[in-house]
Amino acid sequence: MNSSPLPNGKQMSDNQSWNSSGSEEDLETEPGPHGGVAEFSGVLSKWTNYIHGWQDRWVVLKNNTLSYYKSQDEREYGCRGSLCLSKAVITPHEFDECRLDISVNDSVWYLRAMDPEHRNQWIDSIEQHRVESGYGSESSLRRHGSMLSLTSATSSYSATSTSSFKKGHSLQEKLAEMETFRDILCRQVDTLQKYFDACSDAVSKDELQRDKIVEDDEDDFPTTRPDGEFLHNNHNGSREKLFQSLSTKGINGIDFKGEAITFKATTAGILATLSHCLDLMVKREDSWQRRLDKETEKRRRVEEAYKTALSELKKKSHFGGPDYEEGPNSLINEDEFFDAVEAALDRQDKIEEQTQTEKSRIQRLSPMPSLDAYSVMGTHRFAEKVEEMVQSHMTYSLQDVGGDANWQLVVEEGEMKVYRREVEENGIVLDPLKATHAVKGVTGHEVCHYFWDTDVRNDWETTVENFNIVETLSDNAIIVYQTHKRVWPASQRDVLYLSAIRKIIANNENDPDTWLVCNFSVDHDNAQPSSRCVRAKINIAMICQTLVSPPEGDKEISRDNILCKITYVANVNPGGWAPASVLRAVAKREYPKFLKRFTSYVQEKTAGKPILF
Repeated sequence: MNSSPLPNGKQMSDNQSWNSSGSEEDLETEPGPHGGVAEFSGVLSKWTNYIHGWQDRWVVLKNNTLSYYKSQDEREYGCRGSLCLSKAVITPHEFDECRLDISVNDSVWYLRAMDPEHRNQWIDSIEQHRVESGYGSESSLRRHGSMLSLTSATSSYSATSTSSFKKGHSLQEKLAEMETFRDILCRQVDTLQKYFDACSDAVSKDELQRDKIVEDDEDDFPTTRPDGEFLHNNHNGSREKLFQSLSTKGINGIDFKGEAITFKATTAGILATLSHCLDLMVKREDSWQRRLDKETEKRRRVEEAYKTALSELKKKSHFGGPDYEEGPNSLINEDEFFDAVEAALDRQDKIEEQTQTEKSRIQRLSPMPSLDAYSVMGTHRFAEKVEEMVQSHMTYSLQDVGGDANWQLVVEEGEMKVYRREVEENGIVLDPLKATHAVKGVTGHEVCHYFWDTDVRNDWETTVENFNIVETLSDNAIIVYQTHKRVWPASQRDVLYLSAIRKIIANNENDPDTWLVCNFSVDHDNAQPSSRCVRAKINIAMICQTLVSPPEGDKEISRDNILCKITYVANVNPGGWAPASVLRAVAKREYPKFLKRFTSYVQEKTAGKPILF
């Protein structure tokens, strides 16, 4: 900006500006481009925050933009903030005569001049910039009169009113425009009324003067000059001016034609805005009508569903009876079945949490058979079947599922991963499940021992209602009958299975120490199926491999050096008529919980005890 401070005592022109301190030495002006509004700059106090309060800032008003700098000398470093005044609201403070607030949306600048006169100069300059750029506030319309109102009104009409509907402006904004137009129109009506009153007074005075002249000299008639003035010939033969005729610009400096144009423009703006308001209201009415129709339809469906449910409830007077249990003719649908099972399982979990503390206090020490007893095949009648199952699990269960697209990963929590392969036979879900897990601080022997030992079964198993050993085949093989807790509306399940624990002989010294427990269904004369329970068929194996990392230096192997890799496979035929979605959801929920609960139990039982390889 090419400017220099005004010398002391020099009178200011209309396009020059004062700063808030009132000192001419801080004043800078610059002519506006193409003869527009001049740049206005100076020092104003700006509220920063509650700590620093009011701080002097160099404020520049240029091209309808208000910018501020820390000081005049720091203008070359760029402004610290700026506001576009097109939609700004300038509010002189109600009590502080030196303060003005400028707000744009949520941004507010609190500014303070040295005295009220300088504050008014800033307000006038801001309004001039807004008008020059095609915008004007309500205060500017009141300050600058009708012709300025025309500029603001026509600009607002062309730039805002005609486009606001297309841009989706709200009805509230259109009503605000109507308020502005109303104020403009009221002022224009007042101006025109003053003009008409002035015209009426002038005509009355003119008639009185004419009558007086006629009475003074009836024979001396006035003549009219080309410039419109009436002259009277006196007795000396000279003409003198009696009065001037009325003109459109002679009364109070009002341009009647200009005022008429502004009145027409304002009314046109009002009509256009009213049209847009009607369009907005029609659109809003259509939108509300659609919402009303949707709500009406929703209410109708809810009422129908309520009536249907009420009628069905009356029919189902014995809800929870045999007609609503699991079976081919069950009256309960799949969703209700699932919700009931889910609720029953949640109740069982809460009961188990309450009793788990008491279980952990009871220390059971079960006898450990010799390692030779775990390694031999056995001579009982199921020995060959056990050997067949062991070899099958060691061959197929340890295979990696990563390359098999039929296996789906359904749960992954840390080291634990659960896979499922969907299989159905005659409508019954037979999905094989496979889980892998890694547990630190325990051996495979310890994990398999606690999984097989019936003396501690109830300490970690939460789904079993009761069980008993039907027959002991050998030191490492037993036949067990157990019933599971019922989960209404599903029927209660029982299972009869042979459980065997084996230590797998390593083929070479690099193979990890491996233990296996396999449980598979068998038949026994002392545990025949009954009508009270649905007999499930199972084929389950838990394979545990112990990995030992060498200790540092000459230290002995501790539980920190031990990692147990667990592979758990389960093939279960639940029997009965439970929905497939329910069975899959329950399996996905319960198997990971079982595996985490059991491994945590083993870690707790073996902590601080000698390592059992």
